[in-house]
Amino acid sequence: MTSQVSSPADQADEASEALVGGQRAPQSAPGNGDKEIRRLDRVIIRFAGDSGDGMQLTGDRFTSETASFGNDLSTLPNFPAEIRAPAGTLPGVSSFQLHFADHDILTPGDAPNVLVAMNPAALRANIEDVPRGAEIIVNTDEFTKRPMAKVGYTTSPLEDGSLEAYNVHPVPLTTLTIEALKEFGLSRKEAERSKNMFALGLLSWMYHRPTEGTETFLRAKFAKKPQIAEANVAAFRAGWNFGETTEDFAVSYEVAPASHAFPTGTYRNISGNLALSYGLIAAGRQADLPVYLGSYPITPASDILHELSNHKNFGVRTFQAEDEIAGIGAALGAAFGGALGVTTTSGPGVALKSETIGLAVSLELPLLIIDIQRGGPSTGLPTKTEQADLLQAMYGRNGEAPVPIVAPKTPADCFDAALDAARIALTYRTPVFLLSDGYLANGSEPWRIPEVDQLPDLRVQFAGGPNHELADGTEVFWPYKRDPQTLARPWAVPGTPGLEHRIGGIEKQDGTGNISYDPANHDFMVRTRQAKIDGIEVPDVEVDDPADARTLVLGWGSTYGPITAAVRRLRAAGHPIAQAHLRHINPFPRNLGEVLRRYDKVVVPEMNLGQLATLIRAKYLVDAHSYTQVNGMPFKAEQLATALKEAIDA
Repeated sequence: MTSQVSSPADQADEASEALVGGQRAPQSAPGNGDKEIRRLDRVIIRFAGDSGDGMQLTGDRFTSETASFGNDLSTLPNFPAEIRAPAGTLPGVSSFQLHFADHDILTPGDAPNVLVAMNPAALRANIEDVPRGAEIIVNTDEFTKRPMAKVGYTTSPLEDGSLEAYNVHPVPLTTLTIEALKEFGLSRKEAERSKNMFALGLLSWMYHRPTEGTETFLRAKFAKKPQIAEANVAAFRAGWNFGETTEDFAVSYEVAPASHAFPTGTYRNISGNLALSYGLIAAGRQADLPVYLGSYPITPASDILHELSNHKNFGVRTFQAEDEIAGIGAALGAAFGGALGVTTTSGPGVALKSETIGLAVSLELPLLIIDIQRGGPSTGLPTKTEQADLLQAMYGRNGEAPVPIVAPKTPADCFDAALDAARIALTYRTPVFLLSDGYLANGSEPWRIPEVDQLPDLRVQFAGGPNHELADGTEVFWPYKRDPQTLARPWAVPGTPGLEHRIGGIEKQDGTGNISYDPANHDFMVRTRQAKIDGIEVPDVEVDDPADARTLVLGWGSTYGPITAAVRRLRAAGHPIAQAHLRHINPFPRNLGEVLRRYDKVVVPEMNLGQLATLIRAKYLVDAHSYTQVNGMPFKAEQLATALKEAIDA
């Protein structure tokens, strides 16, 4: 879904994030008939239900229409790891949170202004996050004795007064959906499946979302089952009409497009995994190389494999291997053959791939290792987010095997991070880690589609002939003769006449690549490989410090949104604080040490137990203070703002 924004960049201060409930005082405006329309600057909606209720699809469609309308947005899908958890239980609850606004925003929001609860489990699992005075829409048809007993309700929360602090809208979603679909001759079970579309129609009416895109989507999705397609459209329209006619919803809301939040351009809603996929495709085109993905399905990285398999027309080849080791082995083989080799995985897969990553370090071939981090250890939390693979990426191989590390900060930034990782891999002939995570992978935001002529030129020069002259004047090819600037070795495509050379994991002799057990040579090769990584050109870290603050908050990866939102809150309240965010973690930006020593206090929020802080303290001897969280969810802005305020005052 794309939309054109014609206004200049004018990012809002987002001081409104500090307001209770995240909303300004609404302004009333005349509506149709007796319906009142109130204007808001932003709203946070959470759809929650059983994992079979279609909450992710509902949230995705609401998001797509919101993007086409021109709002800034940020999403947080949250779903169980089980393919089908027991119906109506707390482990089976799936939710989708969307924050949309008429100005620049950074996070999916701390707490929902509106909760749509499709059953008792959804209400119980989410009610603690809902602030007093918020709207709760409940499907009353599910609040019967047995579903309530499954989640520990001994009395109905709709009747016992426990929800008095909220504005509750009891709606018999199931009954209304079945009634709306009578003419289609569907079974009760088939008709019930459309209740999520009824809810989507109701929320679309409440917030004046466009409807044409959703109807087009439903007809395309169920093109082979036109009766089901039209039933879903009918349920969607019935939900809209219910909002328009019922007395329980006397007010609807408008959130204007974020016309001043973006530079001029064409935008679309994009998730992190989709942006990363497009970045890999663009990297292959800009390098004029085929892209080869060797991968094994694993949550939350599988969507990249699915997406890239659709783009053979761009020279992309995907191989779903029998296991993680085979996947990276095939990708490294493709790199040896002259392709841009890529492998995608999550933390458990990185553990299995570590030996082959070490081989890639030894062979000095370009290879992208995409790690979409999730909760660990072992199988851990497959559908939850974490940043706990940083030290594994830094050191998780035998021997001295340095690998560059790049980390995107937002879903849209995954596109640029993929291009950056490819630049490093191709220029310096090295495997590169790209550390995304589940929050970025599944979350989405508006992305400005770049012009092709603005993308970097990543073309490489393959070795074409001899590159060294022996003492007797003979010209030969040395596979480990290095570029004096980058220390990269030549990339020789197999089959090129005269470029035959040995390959393998045993230590190589400098220059010739012959097998060598010489201690001095091994010391030289180890130090040279490290020097190559240390010498990679990365931009200086930028510091946002408008008020000569004494406290710096330093982040990396997906903590960017919550940290920036927290910093805005503190500054709006008059508290000086500086912010810096790292994309490159190995090597660090050259000015990082000087930046850190400029401040009395350095706070490092991470979704691990302090891994970046450990690296910072070890390298720069700076007393970096960790603020950590490992609960499978991203930080909340208010939570970080409180912690940072305590650091400033300490």
